[in-house]
Amino acid sequence: MSRIWGFLAVLALWQLAVSLHFLPIFVLPSPLGVLSALHNNAALLLTNGLITGAEVAAGLLLGLALGIASAIALLLLPALRPILQPVLTASQAVPVFVLAPVLTIWFGYGPAPKIAMTVLLVYFPVASGFLDGLLATPTADLDLALIAKAGRWRSFRWLRLPHALPHLAAALRIAVTYAPTGAVIGEWVGASQGLGYLMLMANARSRVDLMFAALLGIVALTLILQRATDHLLRRFGL
Repeated sequence: MSRIWGFLAVLALWQLAVSLHFLPIFVLPSPLGVLSALHNNAALLLTNGLITGAEVAAGLLLGLALGIASAIALLLLPALRPILQPVLTASQAVPVFVLAPVLTIWFGYGPAPKIAMTVLLVYFPVASGFLDGLLATPTADLDLALIAKAGRWRSFRWLRLPHALPHLAAALRIAVTYAPTGAVIGEWVGASQGLGYLMLMANARSRVDLMFAALLGIVALTLILQRATDHLLRRFGL
């Protein structure tokens, strides 16, 4: 309840600041103006929101699959770890904004570069978190499995995987927060549809109210992803 009152207080202060002309309306529209833009452009926002949502979902699933596969490969092939782990870490030093124009040149202006941007943001936390969980399996448990003559697959299925799943769940909770950012950045660089494109279009036409409405759409998409992921993981006891 306190969160709701705090949110309402922020909205009231925002409306008061605009009403008293502390900030010009072309810099910060009023909450009522944003709500009006949401209502008047609901169909446009929904259409572009579904497009951005589809890009995020595709990138999230692909990044999750690649991250899990990479973690398992690095577990089963220890010789690759000294080579690939520094590369994975170094890849995070490159800002995603720098890669967006490159991906647009490579993949064009369709959904592919937006999905690729999302994959880049999702892949590293998933691969790194899952691998850390797999490698953190207690040595004593692995020694007991070795004494019991359990094969590599059984050790993985009954020891490493259950131990690593909480790590994977934590990494996935982080990844779903980053995922919409990748799609939106891709839409800013080159797109003809999506919430990121809608923000640029509204800015070019000085429709600040519509730009804020699209921004709220991105926030709503992120929150929906977070809540859905958290609910799903809790259903599985994670």
